Amino acid sequence: MKILAFVDLHGDLSSLIALKKKAKKVDIVVCAGDFTLFEADIDYLLYEINKLGKPVLMIHGNHESSSLLKNLCKPLDNLTFIHKKFHKFKDVLFVGYGGGGFSLTEPDFEKFVKKNKNKIKGKVVLIVHAPPFGTKLDKLNSEHYGNKSITKFIEKFKPKLVVCGHFHETAGLNQKIGKTLIINPGPRGKIIEV
Repeated sequence: MKILAFVDLHGDLSSLIALKKKAKKVDIVVCAGDFTLFEADIDYLLYEINKLGKPVLMIHGNHESSSLLKNLCKPLDNLTFIHKKFHKFKDVLFVGYGGGGFSLTEPDFEKFVKKNKNKIKGKVVLIVHAPPFGTKLDKLNSEHYGNKSITKFIEKFKPKLVVCGHFHETAGLNQKIGKTLIINPGPRGKIIEV
């Protein structure tokens, strides 16, 4: 399966055009949040993302509210809001957890995982906004600013792929923890095969 993942679009229309071209080559699209700049033009951007013509799984970043995004996705055929949810597509289980990006731990994420641990199996793709702690995707000025709760999830469940962002400085970077590929696909997106 081919996935087009993107994050931190922040309303950039040239990046949206690049995503439209890449979307033709994939099965599904994943947005890891911050597609707006503090919700400016959110209706228009969602309408354009919906026009990618593929199923799009979305979480919010720190620039969108979960409740607004959840409601705005409902009437759009191709968009599915998956914050604190699971979505099965073909043989892949997508796990979504949006928001954040500023904390070293995420107790609410840990509760969500603990409550649903029996569902998290098989070929798993985790979609989060914040990067995991201790990787080159969360390293800024020789310090790590990512999330330790996400790192714990990776170590325990060993997902095939983790899509994250938040730090624009690390856009385009990827790293592996064990067999898990962690990627910050940036606003122009990356195609990943799982």
